[in-house]
Amino acid sequence: MKSKPFPGLSTAPSFPRGRESGLLWAPAHAGATVLLVAGLLFAQSAFAMPTASRTTSLGPAELRATLASMPKGDAARGAILHRSHMCASCHGDDGVAPTGNWASLAGQKAAYTYKSLLDYQTGRRLEHGRANLMRVAVQVLSRQDMADLATYLADLPAVAAPVPESSPQTAKAAELLVRRGDPTRLMTPCASCHGARGQGGVNATPALAGQTVGAFTRAMLDYREGRRVSDAHEGMRQFSRRLSLEEIDALAIHYARLGKRREGAQP
Repeated sequence: MKSKPFPGLSTAPSFPRGRESGLLWAPAHAGATVLLVAGLLFAQSAFAMPTASRTTSLGPAELRATLASMPKGDAARGAILHRSHMCASCHGDDGVAPTGNWASLAGQKAAYTYKSLLDYQTGRRLEHGRANLMRVAVQVLSRQDMADLATYLADLPAVAAPVPESSPQTAKAAELLVRRGDPTRLMTPCASCHGARGQGGVNATPALAGQTVGAFTRAMLDYREGRRVSDAHEGMRQFSRRLSLEEIDALAIHYARLGKRREGAQP
């Protein structure tokens, strides 16, 4: 019997429709404001209409200045914001996304989350409907709010995400790209920026450990096809264009497996 493709793999990308969009099934939160809910409902119409971003990414000097001016985050206040602003509806109560349609944020580098929220707010990220929804959601946040949310999420443990079955050859291919890169294609090792265990690096380089397969492949395809342009020096756009779809899938599975396992989860 032929197995069904795992949701989120680049060879069979899935995008939310109807109840899977995260708007119809998401539980209500008492602290959410009417303004935010109305904005999110308005943004839902954008899911079917991906919008290419025309805003360039931050230059090196701008990125350094942005990170240097990041306020000191308050994790306790971030936890309150995470609930009251409905972040948990898509990204999970503990920062672990309940489905592959959304990114897990637990254990993510605070600098990366902070920069991402700013990118959404300023229009640097408008690659698809999810980005349009996020842009609406962050308009009510101050920079202090963003720093508090980022600090709270960074303190949560990254959890290994569900993965499809894969062959030893797939695992080996991913390991080679992570550890060695490919000099013949002028590709540096993934670990040189994202860490040997996907723990993230400096200058808002994100952690990848425990990321959902769907979120990882979607990000890589957005970079590859030029929809996402928020990467400094166009580094991820150049890297992703040199990867095959099979290699993107292999890397997605590799990084999803990293992180702490939930009790009772299958290896």
